[in-house]
Amino acid sequence: MMSAGNRKVKQRLLQALVQLPEEKAEMLADFAEFLAGRQEALPLQTPKLLPRSPEETVVQAMKRLSASYPMLDKARLLNETSMLMSQHVMQGRCATEVIEELEAVFMQHYQSYREGGR
Repeated sequence: MMSAGNRKVKQRLLQALVQLPEEKAEMLADFAEFLAGRQEALPLQTPKLLPRSPEETVVQAMKRLSASYPMLDKARLLNETSMLMSQHVMQGRCATEVIEELEAVFMQHYQSYREGGR
């Protein structure tokens, strides 16, 4: 989802783009692609896996996993993690099972991150 600040920047860029001659518009597009490509060139972060305590709750597991995988976009995790949390809280699903699935979700998202799907 685009923030209000990003929308303003997008509007400014579009206004500038339509006022530029074609050659300069191409230069602007090239520069934007260059900047976007630099984002992908950032070094990959490795998770700092924190140990799981035997009596860990689902909420504590979420905090542990979020701290273990700081490089992941939490917004991308929200749908899957909230569904699992809801199954535990609302449907009484076993905490151990939910925690194991949460760990798998974080690992899958980390694999996607490593493959460039940040």
